[in-house]
Amino acid sequence: MRVLKALVVVGIVAALAVGFLVYLPFGPAGETFVEIAPGTGTLGIARQLQQAGIVRSAVAFDALAVWKTVTRRGAGTLKAGEYRFDHAATVEEVYDRLRRGDVYTVTLVVPEGYNIFDIANAVAAAGLGSREDFLRAEQKDTELIAEWVPEGSAASLEGYLFPDTYKFSRRATPLLMLTTMVRRFRQETTRLGVAKGQVARTVTLASLVEKEVHLDAERPEVASVFENRLAAGMPLQTDPAVSYASLLRGTWTGVIHQSELKSDSAYNTYTHTGLPPGPICNPGVAALRAVLHPAKTDYLYFVADANGATRFAATLAEHDANVAAYRAGAKQ
Repeated sequence: MRVLKALVVVGIVAALAVGFLVYLPFGPAGETFVEIAPGTGTLGIARQLQQAGIVRSAVAFDALAVWKTVTRRGAGTLKAGEYRFDHAATVEEVYDRLRRGDVYTVTLVVPEGYNIFDIANAVAAAGLGSREDFLRAEQKDTELIAEWVPEGSAASLEGYLFPDTYKFSRRATPLLMLTTMVRRFRQETTRLGVAKGQVARTVTLASLVEKEVHLDAERPEVASVFENRLAAGMPLQTDPAVSYASLLRGTWTGVIHQSELKSDSAYNTYTHTGLPPGPICNPGVAALRAVLHPAKTDYLYFVADANGATRFAATLAEHDANVAAYRAGAKQ
């Protein structure tokens, strides 16, 4: 009888111990990061978690992992990566997070039309590194686009950093971020059917279309204007390219001055015919598709109207009338 009572007591104590170690929440009061290296075993992970104050007992965590494997209840491979913990949790919750691979990442949003300077600012704002380091890397690592641009002829990765929402670890290097964005560019241009030999021209023209209008429905018509001007040997006369030249020189003030319209920069599409030497921003799918499938028009000019829409014209007289209407609307 005494032995039975003793066993009951031991069982109760064991159950309480298991409940305390496994099911009673425990964890850090503040933000704590734990990085699990690839190849780390379950017991090694358990010890890391205990040392970081994420679980009370490494033994309890390891025992739970064994139990799940034996019973096949929620078992799985624990994923490597950096994890962020900021509140108390049960051992089972911690285990499930590592099984799901719920690693900590920083979100970086790159909208359509961002140029390299915009992206560098976004990287710095997200806490993923300095603006200067990112810009140095994107100028140095141009071999990433060697399949489209002859090696040594690209001064930048501008145009090839595809707009998207990215998730990176806190320790992501500029090279890793750039490689990821170029990989997305490759995926999208392949999906759109851009011929490899036409990628450089397509992305450069698409960057102009991206910056000139914001309505996707108008992009094919703008692309047609540029194509018609190129075919006629007319300068493109696009202000965003002039602005970009000033950005590269570090002299951009937010307003285009007459001196900039007369500059000798190869990006000055008022004084040079043909396309600029490279993209002026990173275009999205709509702009790329517009260049691949421009509208069939005889338009040579366009200007925004008072409501923000774009008016197109085939003759200079029509264009002058549209410009006059735009100026009248702006005054009102």
